[in-house]
Amino acid sequence: MQVEHQEAIAIEEWLAGLPKSYNIAETLLETARSQPASRRAVTDADGSYSYREVEDLVLRSASALMDLGLEPEDRLLLVIGDTILFPALFLGAIRAGIIPIPLNPLLAEEDFRYIIDDSRVKAIITHTHGAKKIERAAAQSGRVKWIEYDNGLHGPGIGARILAASPYQLPIATVADEVAFWLYSSGSTGRPKGVRHLHRNVAVTIECFAHQVLGLDSTDTVFSAAKLFFAYGLGNGLTFPFGVGAGVVYLNERPTPDSVIDILQASHASVFCGVPTLFASLLASPRARELADVGLRICTSAGEALPPEIGRRFEELTGAAIIDGLGSTEMLHIFLANRPGSIRYGSSGLPVPGYDARLIDDDGSVIVDPGTIGELVVRGYSAADGYWNQRDKSLATFRGHWTHTGDKYLRDDDGYYYYAGRSDDMMKVSGNWVSPFEVESALIGHPAVLEAAVVPWRDTDDLVKPKAYVVAQSHVTPTSTLVSELQAFVKQQLAPWKYPRWIEFVEELPKTATGKIQRFKLRQE
Repeated sequence: MQVEHQEAIAIEEWLAGLPKSYNIAETLLETARSQPASRRAVTDADGSYSYREVEDLVLRSASALMDLGLEPEDRLLLVIGDTILFPALFLGAIRAGIIPIPLNPLLAEEDFRYIIDDSRVKAIITHTHGAKKIERAAAQSGRVKWIEYDNGLHGPGIGARILAASPYQLPIATVADEVAFWLYSSGSTGRPKGVRHLHRNVAVTIECFAHQVLGLDSTDTVFSAAKLFFAYGLGNGLTFPFGVGAGVVYLNERPTPDSVIDILQASHASVFCGVPTLFASLLASPRARELADVGLRICTSAGEALPPEIGRRFEELTGAAIIDGLGSTEMLHIFLANRPGSIRYGSSGLPVPGYDARLIDDDGSVIVDPGTIGELVVRGYSAADGYWNQRDKSLATFRGHWTHTGDKYLRDDDGYYYYAGRSDDMMKVSGNWVSPFEVESALIGHPAVLEAAVVPWRDTDDLVKPKAYVVAQSHVTPTSTLVSELQAFVKQQLAPWKYPRWIEFVEELPKTATGKIQRFKLRQE
């Protein structure tokens, strides 16, 4: 992935320079081969692995999968955690022309059944923990030929097969515009959709975001609390570090403030990738002051818009700015982002180099006036090939070069984009549009609030007003007095019609695996 960095070179010209025969796994291995033999690539709970060792495991994984009968274009479900086996199997499959589909191991059995049927996978590799629900889901499909089990690299199952396989074979001939892998959308608004990504898409995200926004290089060590099975985590924890020869640290469990702080201290990571909920939890932790000494260079946040108060407090504590941005499974990674040295907390920043963005109104006309809310559409060369088996949704989302995000945004005079909410989350109150994120950000600015989600609700006159679901800080006892205090607090910051007419305290908010709040579930209550 060694690329000439000249601002004058358009991404189209750079893409035109890709060879006809192109396999992104082999390209990432070429970067690995350029690193010193002792360069540490991956650290997981069981040990550390140099880039030479990772390359060997990728080649053995490709052989092992072919030995098990998988052929080019067959689909392979990967239901495994963040360990060395993930890059070995994911890249090994792609190198062999097999289509890997990583999934969250914590999905419900019904979700596994739906995705197994929808994707028509031929084989499944799953961790033994939680395998029963996958076995039951697979038993109802006549297409699954075998299930292999992940008991670690040195345990029985797929690990033993990988170590016993030959590491010697040429990569399968693929092209840049060929589908390399699938990701399933996180389902923040309903059933997940199979999103098909091309080999070249990965190269675009490395060049445009890892290089030109993060300034990532081989001296960095990355720790991503966001998991490898979805787009944001896949870039942070695999394709970005492998694309530049950086080190990466994996956590194969649910991230907590304690586990995150422990890893940051032990690994001396220079780049930390999280989500707004986690940044808020870290600041609320009794160990928060320890973050001041971990030596971070930069952080990223995605999944949900980062409340400005959280961003400012985290940077004041650690000295590391948070690059808040907007990405999607459909675009593979972040395409709107703040920049080092020009952070505007509360905004999603500017289009990432290589991408264009615009706002359109309900009629599809381009909005040019700053401060006007419209739907965000984006153009970039990491856009997916489409949704599997959902032609109408593909046509509605991928329209020529432009991808319709379904997000409502406004743009200021300087071109910075500000999140207003999902199209189906926006509400009109007293004839005025209200953004749920704006109200949520105001609530989170109160010291008693850890998290908040705002949805439209109808009063006794059947008129729509904002309702807030609030997770209080651990030391706070919810009371009716606190409700009134929070309502008055929001009124002081926003227009009077925007304050939440109802506030309900809850233990937690429904979220996808990527940390996105599932407001549609709150609307259904």
